[in-house]
Amino acid sequence: MSSSYLILATFAMAAVTFVTRALPALIPKKLLDTPWLHRLNESLPLSVMVLLILTSLSYQNLSVTNGMHSAELHLLMAQIGALLLVLLVYHISRQLLVSMVVGIAAINGLLWLFTQFLG
Repeated sequence: MSSSYLILATFAMAAVTFVTRALPALIPKKLLDTPWLHRLNESLPLSVMVLLILTSLSYQNLSVTNGMHSAELHLLMAQIGALLLVLLVYHISRQLLVSMVVGIAAINGLLWLFTQFLG
């Protein structure tokens, strides 16, 4: 990668961050207090996290010939299990950071379990 690309990407991320942080100060308070915006604010972090996880699922190397001992299948099952656990923990606790930590621990724990017991 060229250094100009990295510099441009860094400035683009900084600009987006600045605009999203400054935008609430520029929007009238009456609009910020609407119920739909509060519901969106509550569900947006989880929605973004779920979309990121779904797009990163590893299912490209799976085929009908892969058995239960396939590393690719173990990875996919661990990812889906961790995602379901993250959704459950977030639904119960409403804490995004706690959900992320549980998800990271779950994917590693499930991968270990699958490799130990499914071969």
